[in-house]
Amino acid sequence: MDIQYRLLNENDLDLFINMRINQLREEGAKEDIDLTPALYDYYTRHLADDTFVSWLAVDNGRVIATSGMSIVEKPPYFGCPTGRIGLLSSMFTDKDYRRMGIAKELLSRVVNEAKLRGCGTVQITASDMGVLLYTDFGFVKNGNFMQYKL
Repeated sequence: MDIQYRLLNENDLDLFINMRINQLREEGAKEDIDLTPALYDYYTRHLADDTFVSWLAVDNGRVIATSGMSIVEKPPYFGCPTGRIGLLSSMFTDKDYRRMGIAKELLSRVVNEAKLRGCGTVQITASDMGVLLYTDFGFVKNGNFMQYKL
């Protein structure tokens, strides 16, 4: 096994979107619409304006793990004086490659991208499976996170 790491580019989008949908299915999301067109539109726009970045793990030409981070901006606050926040998503590793340190390496690379882009914080809504990875990395749970579905 010779795992290589590289940045996502537009030529990878079909595969990346397929892996994102598989991730959502594995996490138990209700699949009531075809999400592919919306994902393609989102990634195309945000790769172009550099507000989405993803590192991929590749084994013998096959993408085996993904990461993703959207760069968003809100008014600065004491915990994040730049107002720039990295929102992690699309952290997914093929079942055959889990528990090998690949997700940790991808997380490290994408967090570094957040630093390079001037983010003051990185956030994620973690799946049950991912909580240990993020807490081991140094993420702290925020019990006040809330969401209102429209």
